[in-house]
Amino acid sequence: MSIQRTLAVAFAIAVPAHVIAPRGAAQSPPYATYATNGDQVLAALVGEALQGNPRVRAALLESRAAESRVPQAASLPDPALSFTQHVVGPQTRVGPRLSNVSVTQSLPWFGTLADRRAIAASSSAIRGESYRERRAEVVRRVKLAYYDLAYLDEALRITGEEEQLLLHYEALARARYSQGFGQQQEVVKLQAEVTRVLNRRHELLRQRDEFEAALNVLANRPVDARVPRVTIGERPAVSLDDERLREAGLGERPEVRAARLRIERGEHGVSLARRRYRPGLTVGVAWGNVLGRRDDPGRENPPPDNGRDTWSITLGASVPVFRGSYDAGVREAAARLSAAEEAYRDAVDGVALAVRSTGFRLATIEGQLALFERALLPQAEQALRATEEAYSGGVTGVLELLDSEEVLLDVRLGLARLRADYMKALAEMERAVGSAFPEEEGP
Repeated sequence: MSIQRTLAVAFAIAVPAHVIAPRGAAQSPPYATYATNGDQVLAALVGEALQGNPRVRAALLESRAAESRVPQAASLPDPALSFTQHVVGPQTRVGPRLSNVSVTQSLPWFGTLADRRAIAASSSAIRGESYRERRAEVVRRVKLAYYDLAYLDEALRITGEEEQLLLHYEALARARYSQGFGQQQEVVKLQAEVTRVLNRRHELLRQRDEFEAALNVLANRPVDARVPRVTIGERPAVSLDDERLREAGLGERPEVRAARLRIERGEHGVSLARRRYRPGLTVGVAWGNVLGRRDDPGRENPPPDNGRDTWSITLGASVPVFRGSYDAGVREAAARLSAAEEAYRDAVDGVALAVRSTGFRLATIEGQLALFERALLPQAEQALRATEEAYSGGVTGVLELLDSEEVLLDVRLGLARLRADYMKALAEMERAVGSAFPEEEGP
């Protein structure tokens, strides 16, 4: 069984299905897609983080709680039931009244409940977008840590190869010295270089442990759980169409969707505040229990409908006289709406800025990768081979050899860093547009 299926089965057993799949009030997709570029290890780590991260689960439960407020907001207030027992009942033509039972129902002005429901539905949908935002942020953080691990693992591999190469040079220098062609100082310099590379490896291992722990915390796993060696596969090609990416971000990024929903909620808030100028209504019905006439005249000559119970209907309305309070409520709602509109403009600008800056970063890294792969790396390798031949022939010394070796090491590490940074920039672009980048189906 694959890692992903194992995680999915375990989580399905632990969490009921109705908790995993919330019902969005605005019928928006609850899960944002994300790209894994065919990396099964990354897919498993992201899936585990989305299922186990406490912040994601808390956001999910907050979304479910907000959904439950919608039917509450759309409900009428409970009717009021009252009972009156007369100690000395009032006398009527058909007999004394013994008791009364009445039921009254308050009714808000027409459209008030619809506005309340719309406000609650918008708030619920905003919570749903907050949940999507939290998921997207966790995916981004997992990817950044994952690709930093990829760089560190590649750097460890490269420094391991460099260590073996330096040990080979040390053996060659020892042989030259034993044959009288070299100096013992060359051996010492090479030993010092081996020590330097070993120290770099220890620092890389320390950094790997930190990023591994960060991944485990994101996934709510034991902090010392092992993450297998990470490698970056073939670099995905991307199309950097700023206009298309901005449009995708405006349609899919949770922050923008939430900002639009806040404007919608603000509009209904203004409408609800204006309805306070209208009266609230009250309707009711009452039943009175009447005993028959028991006085001498009543018994001798009972009136028509003697002892007949009474029924009455009540109609009432509140009187909205404190208009200063209502005016302030409208101003407050209008200000909240204006603030929501400004927040939406800020979210739109944020998408444009993120797409622009991340796209420029991707293009820059792509150009640097081409330079490293096509020029710097072949040149450094060629220079080292030439220096090795010159050193073996006694034409040059160990310092030139070490310089060439260090240049190649820096180029190889720089190339590994650029490859990881490229993948991290893809993750940042994915976060900027709110959907998989490069486009692919998410789980």
